[in-house]
Amino acid sequence: MELTTRDRWVRRSSTKVPLTSAGMAASSTDPRTWSSYTETSASTAGVGLGFVLNGDGIVCLDLDHAIRPDGSLTPWAADIVRKAGPTYTEVSPSGKGLHLFGFADVRQGRRIRRSGGYAVEIYGTGRFLTVTGDRFRGAPSTLADLTSLITELMQ
Repeated sequence: MELTTRDRWVRRSSTKVPLTSAGMAASSTDPRTWSSYTETSASTAGVGLGFVLNGDGIVCLDLDHAIRPDGSLTPWAADIVRKAGPTYTEVSPSGKGLHLFGFADVRQGRRIRRSGGYAVEIYGTGRFLTVTGDRFRGAPSTLADLTSLITELMQ
């Protein structure tokens, strides 16, 4: 995964608190608390991994409640995945959501609520996201430009 080439990894607690690979408190805004993918994945601190978004152009669309109990996508989530095109997409730790990673200029995170009761969270800096590495339906390991999709979602 392209994300593994970046030293922006943390561990996470069961309550989604970022941890260093040594198990101490980490920060989504302090690079001194981040590590390489290799070091972080080898650590046993916490319960899993997290990836830090630091404003360098990598963004994440967080789609909660996107996967139905039968494994199919809700119509709104299927539309977003289709419009995103081939980009790294994984199943979230809950097993019910998706994280779509790509490139765009997102300076401030946003939660976009839509009719039908769903919301999309968009993050690009000052956040960390829990990650699973569980690629959704064979998604590629590369990142796509999500600028036009994010612009559309923000309208």
